Amino acid sequence: MEITYSSPSAGDLVNSASTSSGSSMAMPTNTRPVKIIPLQHPDTTSYGSSDGVSSSSSSFWSNSLFSRWRGKIQRMTFVDWIEMLLPCCRWIRTYRWREYFQVDLMAGITVGIMLVPQAMSYAKLAGLEAIYGLYSGFVPIFIYAIFGSSRQLAIGPVALVSLLVSNVLSGIVDSSDALYTELAILLALMVGILECIMGLLRLGWLIRFISHSVISGFTTASAIVIALSQAKYFLGYDVDRSSEIVPIIKSIISGADEFSWPPFVMGSIILAIIQTMKHLGKSRKHLRFLRAMGPLTAVVLGTTFVKIFHPSSISLVGDIPQGLPSFSIPKSFQYAKSLIPTAFLITGVAILESVGIAKALAAKNGYELDSNQELFGLGVANIFGSFFSAYPTTGSFSRSAVNHESGAKTGLSGIITGIIMGCALLFLTPLFEYIPQCALAAIVISAVISLVDYEKAIFLWNVDKKDFLLWTITSITTLFLGIEIGVLVGVGVSLAFVIHESANPHIAVLGRLPGTTVYRNIQQYPEAYTYNGIVIVRIDAPIYFANISYIKDRLREYEVVVDKSTRRGPEVERIYFVILEMSPVTYIDSSAVQALKDLHHEYKSRDIQMAISNPNRDVLLTLSKSGVVELIGKEWYFVRVHDAVQVCLQHVQNIKEAPKASDPSSAPEEKPGFFQRLLKRRGEDSSAAELESGNNNNNASDSKNGDPQLEPLLFRKS
Repeated sequence: MEITYSSPSAGDLVNSASTSSGSSMAMPTNTRPVKIIPLQHPDTTSYGSSDGVSSSSSSFWSNSLFSRWRGKIQRMTFVDWIEMLLPCCRWIRTYRWREYFQVDLMAGITVGIMLVPQAMSYAKLAGLEAIYGLYSGFVPIFIYAIFGSSRQLAIGPVALVSLLVSNVLSGIVDSSDALYTELAILLALMVGILECIMGLLRLGWLIRFISHSVISGFTTASAIVIALSQAKYFLGYDVDRSSEIVPIIKSIISGADEFSWPPFVMGSIILAIIQTMKHLGKSRKHLRFLRAMGPLTAVVLGTTFVKIFHPSSISLVGDIPQGLPSFSIPKSFQYAKSLIPTAFLITGVAILESVGIAKALAAKNGYELDSNQELFGLGVANIFGSFFSAYPTTGSFSRSAVNHESGAKTGLSGIITGIIMGCALLFLTPLFEYIPQCALAAIVISAVISLVDYEKAIFLWNVDKKDFLLWTITSITTLFLGIEIGVLVGVGVSLAFVIHESANPHIAVLGRLPGTTVYRNIQQYPEAYTYNGIVIVRIDAPIYFANISYIKDRLREYEVVVDKSTRRGPEVERIYFVILEMSPVTYIDSSAVQALKDLHHEYKSRDIQMAISNPNRDVLLTLSKSGVVELIGKEWYFVRVHDAVQVCLQHVQNIKEAPKASDPSSAPEEKPGFFQRLLKRRGEDSSAAELESGNNNNNASDSKNGDPQLEPLLFRKS
């Protein structure tokens, strides 16, 4: 469907500027008509009265949200409800025993062999006895296999969470005190409750505001701190426990006279063996089992050496209780208030790392994963784990990668890993007594080396200097000011960047690509040309209170700063039309509506007409209810930029020709005959065809049939 417009005279344009703000321009029919697609305006009566925008729009959105949820609930069957409450039913119901069981069994055994020494190592990093690492890798695994939605994620103790636990608890009580262990278990309960609440309320999206550059910088700095904190087991003397790099380095230097060679040599050799096995496992597919065997090999070699030579200068893990953990309720709730910030921080790490890993693995294995349900599963695992002496657990990147590479298909691999851990608690703890501390430290250092993401820093430097700055700020503040301050500074700077980008959106001046009706950014497409008297502006963001002032300033700037080198059309001295391309604008608030009204009045006072192109349904509805559509005039709303340009260009042409028409000295033209009119029409069509293709060459027909710089936009209908 098309509608025909004709161009008004210059007098009509000037007169309309002096009339009331709600009036529109007249449309005389003294020139060639143009055809445009009519814009369908919404009926505001079905959405509420036009005197309020926010109330009706809020009720519209709330009704839409509730109707979407209600429809989703009504479509759910009994099986869907069971699978939502117990995600394990999804893979149990479709389990293929002959195809899946063998690979799940091998993956579970592989991860279990890897987890046993890692769990003890991470417990020592957290300042706890090694047995609590084994407890943390036992009960939570079984609970997660039931309530977790990822089929490949391997949960348990991890280095970063262990460092956070050590950092906060060491400031409250000494690690040798029984209260230290009680607070670590209480922290697991608090983290679990917080994760469940955020999962149920579907608040996982809040963490999206933290840039990946912040996470990379934070984990890189934390990995360096973790590695340095394990130096005491290599050097043979105590090093101060701290989350800042300066006190650790000072402590290492001040105790250098107590250096002991045996633990340093053993630890270095074991670390080299683990790294070699990890490299071979990654680089060669037929040796990938070596990657998981590295920690176990370190423990076996270290224990064998100690049993044979009995070196007195190498410290050992010591006695580890045998048996499964007993049920007990967490204690010391009077300290819960001081643990809240760390609980939030650990929950943030769980969302960013664990859920991110789980979604990546789900995409690789061809199934969908709900991040909020995943967060709830992690929370339930931590809650149940706290009743069996576990400290906070989350998904491990290294063990999850090994689980996936080993071919794990379902959560059964996690159950098998838990069984391996239970067997270790029941039968192998007497052997763990002779494990060297330097061997466990080598396992931790080997695990955190991969967290030093220097390649990410190089990538950010080459791609986006702003993100590189964010990475640098986060890593430096975490190294020198501590974990909590580093995270707060990184998140604060990240949010500042988000606010700055939102308050200063990208705005482009559009030009027409030669030979097409497509309009694009003239900076990106230098061959695109614009028209005299018309500015076409595209706003690439929602318009709201924070950015409307910036948008108005840029519009005034475009009105003044005009590049005439690429302009075509009638020669005029100033801008008469500003066309706003609003297809990228997804939302407009009341502050922006008022600003558009003010901008319209400001333009009217200078004889400038505003036109709107391609607003979406919600934006157009808001403009209709606020009266902006009637204020500007419905005839100035268009489906396409090209339609708006057609109408505006004929107005500009009439403005240029008006002085000639009003000049009394000009002689009246004789009425052309039939053959003259026919030749003139053919000349116009020929000129239009050439100019549509971007050809701006002047020819004989241009000089005969009118202004040589006027570009007809559509062919004349025969």
